[in-house]
Amino acid sequence: MNFDLSEEQRLLKENVERLMLDKYGFADRRKYGTEERGFSEAMWASYAELGLLALPFSEKYGGFSGGAVETMIVMEAFGKALILEPYFATVVLAGAVLRFGANEAQKAELIPAVAEGRLKLAFACTEPQSRYDLFDVNTRAKKDSDGWLLNGSKGLVLHGDAADKIFVSARTAGDTRDKDGIGLFLVDANASGLKRRGYRTQDGLRAADITLENVRVKAADVIGDPAGALPVISRVVDEAVAALCAEAVGSFARMQTITLEYLKTREQFGRKIGSFQVLQHRAVDMFVELEQSRSMAMYAAMMVDESDATERERAISAAKVQIGRSAKAIGQQSIQLHGGIGMTMEYNVGHYFKHVTMIDALFGDADHHLRRLAELGGLSEQSN
Repeated sequence: MNFDLSEEQRLLKENVERLMLDKYGFADRRKYGTEERGFSEAMWASYAELGLLALPFSEKYGGFSGGAVETMIVMEAFGKALILEPYFATVVLAGAVLRFGANEAQKAELIPAVAEGRLKLAFACTEPQSRYDLFDVNTRAKKDSDGWLLNGSKGLVLHGDAADKIFVSARTAGDTRDKDGIGLFLVDANASGLKRRGYRTQDGLRAADITLENVRVKAADVIGDPAGALPVISRVVDEAVAALCAEAVGSFARMQTITLEYLKTREQFGRKIGSFQVLQHRAVDMFVELEQSRSMAMYAAMMVDESDATERERAISAAKVQIGRSAKAIGQQSIQLHGGIGMTMEYNVGHYFKHVTMIDALFGDADHHLRRLAELGGLSEQSN
């Protein structure tokens, strides 16, 4: 199998990494975090200018028809820089809802606005009681004349406080944990009856808790089958997890580089601490974890378009297990090898550890995906 990047993919990688190197140092990130919305609108415009906001969408709607490998390249670069902008929420997560669930009219209206940076989206699919179960939906959608009325609450909506429109999963039939009877609805963020409570997450990003009280949604804003959206939601989340794995690999690589530089410069007992064999062994352990994670992130990217849902889910869960385990291993080693400085807010490595810890928890931690992988019969049928 050929793992080499094409010429276009190499150019994409070079351009994104150059942008991050020039515009997204650790001091820049701290400055961007103090802006009104918790991220840089100027950087968002730069992403649009570079074509990153249009990357995964069809050329038919003004996109570049990029695939999972292109998303992997971008997310890895963003993971190295710890970006604050809602790229994952808008382009990867909500963008996948558009690609897999929306009709032609909805795509034609929304995708060009996203690609040009004029529209920010969010995906509200989790609730306080649901934990990692995407089918655990208590928010209700009731048919009302030519539209729907939504009532309920959503939690940890990534960048939900900055979104212009929000995709909301809501139950149109059945009980809270039924897998049928779930719909997807596009809601204007300023709609009457919708309230948002925004907050900063542990890794410096933004999220919101959302309540809906008789929020009216037009029939034209229903995404696909109002009673059969779970397969779309599952597909969207699988693709999102693959992107998160790539982002984590970028953060892992940066953590390893920072730690190696520290080992080469920090002196103790008159010697560089990197000369101590036991610390060299721990640095090697970090490298092994990084390369294992990189391999699994590539595997997830290769499998994200797999038509067989079971095979796709196996691959995604296996990758997420590796990423979660490596997040702990690499994060703990990097903090311990730095000593007390690694835990300070003024030093960057602790911020990377927080971010990869959040990635582990998003859409199922390592333990959750290990259980799901076991329920699916292992990574392949032969392992059953």
